[in-house]
Amino acid sequence: MTSENPSGAGNQQERPLAAEWVVGFVDGEGCFSVPIFRNATCRLGWQVQPEFAVVQGERSVKVLYALQTFFGCGLVTVNHRHDNHRQDMWRFGVRRLDDLVRHIIPFFEQYPLLTAKAGDFSSFAKVVRLMEVGFHLQVEGLGQVASIASTINRRKPSQFLESSEAIRQPPDIDVPGEDMVLASWRHGEP
Repeated sequence: MTSENPSGAGNQQERPLAAEWVVGFVDGEGCFSVPIFRNATCRLGWQVQPEFAVVQGERSVKVLYALQTFFGCGLVTVNHRHDNHRQDMWRFGVRRLDDLVRHIIPFFEQYPLLTAKAGDFSSFAKVVRLMEVGFHLQVEGLGQVASIASTINRRKPSQFLESSEAIRQPPDIDVPGEDMVLASWRHGEP
């Protein structure tokens, strides 16, 4: 006799993911991060790269593809770093600002996380919203973004916050020909 019960074990793999399950899984396995790193091609020389990610071993990679389908965005990639595992690690990640704004943030606002990760998400969402309006493209705004990002996942302070760029606050970074003091000069280097 075949069960028509949708929660029966026989059809667990065929069912689409439930929102509540996704929240629980991300509470345990997900990560919201906002690394800020030097990039000479960016306007201020720094790049802000918010990302939502979930990592699993190779045997559980199917769930990452299911998350990709569930959210309708992101990439699943392999990381050949094994650490103490004997299998490749796989990663579902969403970095595109538009995908974070349209898919990831609204989902977790509608279905809140239940662990301390909810605080990380709140800070992450603030950063993404500031970036959406270009706030990170000004030195003062980048400093504020870096301050918020340093509260996520108990991160050490961003290198940007310790850099000379964070110290100097030009009145208007868009003024053509503005003379800015080079960091090497300020620190007494030739």
